[in-house]
Amino acid sequence: MAPEPPLLSMTGITKSFPGVRALDGVDLDVQAGEVHCLLGQNGAGKSTLIKVLAGAHQPDTGTIRWRGEAVTLRSPIAAMRLGIATIYQELDLVEHLSVAENVFLGHEPTSAGFVVRGRAARASTAQLLKRLGHPEIDPARPVGELSAAQQQIVSMARALSHEVRLIVMDEPSAALDPDEVDNLFRIVADLTAEGVAVVYISHRLEEIRRIGDRVTVLKDGRAVAGGLPAESTPTREVVALMTGRNVEYVFPERPVSAPEAEPVLTVEGLSRQGEFAPLDLQVRPGEIVGLAGLVGSGRSEILETIYGARRPDTGRVLVDGRPLKPGSVRAAVRAGLGLAPEERKAQALLMLESVTRNVSVSSMSRFSRGGWLDRGAELGAAHAATRELSLRPDNPDVPVRTLSGGNQQKAVLARWLLRGCRVLLLDEPTRGVDVGARAELYAVVRRLADEGLAVLLVSSEVPEVLGLADRVLVLREGRVVHTAPARELDEHRVLDLVMEGSPAS
Repeated sequence: MAPEPPLLSMTGITKSFPGVRALDGVDLDVQAGEVHCLLGQNGAGKSTLIKVLAGAHQPDTGTIRWRGEAVTLRSPIAAMRLGIATIYQELDLVEHLSVAENVFLGHEPTSAGFVVRGRAARASTAQLLKRLGHPEIDPARPVGELSAAQQQIVSMARALSHEVRLIVMDEPSAALDPDEVDNLFRIVADLTAEGVAVVYISHRLEEIRRIGDRVTVLKDGRAVAGGLPAESTPTREVVALMTGRNVEYVFPERPVSAPEAEPVLTVEGLSRQGEFAPLDLQVRPGEIVGLAGLVGSGRSEILETIYGARRPDTGRVLVDGRPLKPGSVRAAVRAGLGLAPEERKAQALLMLESVTRNVSVSSMSRFSRGGWLDRGAELGAAHAATRELSLRPDNPDVPVRTLSGGNQQKAVLARWLLRGCRVLLLDEPTRGVDVGARAELYAVVRRLADEGLAVLLVSSEVPEVLGLADRVLVLREGRVVHTAPARELDEHRVLDLVMEGSPAS
């Protein structure tokens, strides 16, 4: 008996855009019931490949076979009708519509030829949510009121509403805490047990080992390895395939001794009801302090309150001993604070503007003369700041939207360097950044600290906090439950504290 053909087979796929060959003869095959992981640095071709698979891009050449039959995916609707669903990293949900309306958007349930709305749609949605292990999500609730993890569940429910046979998940764990990641993996295991295939894209190599069956690695638009066993392929080999060089996934060396200078940032009794309890902390010039905790523990809210984007209920923030005006971003920036927020595309970057304008936007008064903008001075200063961080490409006139995730983050950091920032607040600094670029960002942050910058860091990845910070504050439910030098902690200890810790005495 002939062997069963792969559920999906993509052979010799090419795709070019003006001046760029995004895919150069890529092969990919996916078996029913497997988790096939797709790896590669930003710009390797992953996004283009999954858009070809989703019907959003048409390949220039190559063949796509579905269950052994050649197919043409002329649109996302055509792909969905075959049973191929894509859940993108930036979820395409309509926030003002209900959960049920989002699940059945564009293919409302029908009965006797008539569209069924309201109660029937909500009942069908409730069944899908129960299948995904989340019966607590109200089908009538507006999607905009849900957490990031719940919105992702809604996207999965929408995929399952099409009787999907293959789901593409693009960085599905990026906004999830460890418990939510565990639940995601349980859902994936349940789906694959039913014969559903999953193409899983992630920068987190530890996840690939947990969830993946096989791995395909892309580099510069080519598949440089296909069908590698996810569990047994050494991390060093995967990284070398992705980057074309051997990269040790290590953190920069810490200073031997802690800084002894007076604190540049002091937080006294700062709190916001329902978000975090009264907090005290200090950060000295040259020091990196990390905040570790689960999503919802108050980490981002603390940074935003220090920065003035939220007004505290109690307490104060001081820079060099001088208190800042509460709830004033302008006062914080003038005092030397800079924030690289979690959602850099939505909260920090002007995506349609050039790198130069994104870097100079917080320092425009430096380049204004009698109401006129000195474009040459602006360009020169921005170029100097980006070169200091080795931002690529070395062209400050390109739109910031064309940069990789790591280089977009460098543009945000360059903005605060140009501003003369003395305290840098980093919220999830490497989210959506590939392995090679992470190492570069770690080196940049460590160098800036070594040059005297005070850094307060938030990350969902405990190894990142422990590897980069000098000192760590562990948060649980908005309270600091432990403070220690990073050298004295390990990942298991931190996870124990965030799950079951009690407030420190």
